[in-house]
Amino acid sequence: MKKILLVVLILIILFGLGYYAMRNDDDNRVINDPVIEDVNEEEEEEEDVVTIPIKLYYYNPDLDQGQGGILCSSKGLVAVDRVLPDTTTPLAESIKLLLRGELTQAERAEGIETEFPLEGVTLENATISNGVATLTFNDPNNKTGGGSCRVGILLLQIEATAKQFPTVTSVRISPADLFQP
Repeated sequence: MKKILLVVLILIILFGLGYYAMRNDDDNRVINDPVIEDVNEEEEEEEDVVTIPIKLYYYNPDLDQGQGGILCSSKGLVAVDRVLPDTTTPLAESIKLLLRGELTQAERAEGIETEFPLEGVTLENATISNGVATLTFNDPNNKTGGGSCRVGILLLQIEATAKQFPTVTSVRISPADLFQP
C-alpha cells in the first residue's frame, strides 16, 4: 500500500511539474511571438511620432452679432485645436487643413461653421519673408468671390490661422484678385 501511495505521489509531482513546464513554455511563446512584438514596436513608433499642435480658425455667427445682425467681423472667429505631424512647413499645412473645412460634430453643435472646402481652391505656395506670409492660391472655379461679408469671413479665417505663428505678422493673398466681393 505504501508503494502505491508513493507511486501516486510521484506521478502527481511529475504531472504538476510537467504542467508547470508546459504552461511556462506557452507563456514564453506568447511573449516571444513576433506578431505581438511587431504590435508593441508599432505602439512604440506611434509614441515617437512628433506632432505640432495648431489652431484653425472657423466662424460662429452667434458670437458676431450687433444691432443690425451679423457684423462679419473677427468677433465670430473661433479657434479649434488640431495636430499636424511634424513638418518643416507648418504654415502651409495649417492653411491646407483649414481649406478642407473639417469640423467635428461637437464643433458644429457649438455653432461653429465654415464655407470651406471651396471646390477647386488649393494652396499652391506659402512663404514668410520679414513677417509677411504670402499665400498663393489657385481658384479655377472662382469660388473665392462673393458678397463682402462672406469673403471677409473667409479671409479672416485664413489670416487668423496664419498669424498664430510667431514669425507671421501680416498676410498677403496672391493673386490679389482672389477673395474679392
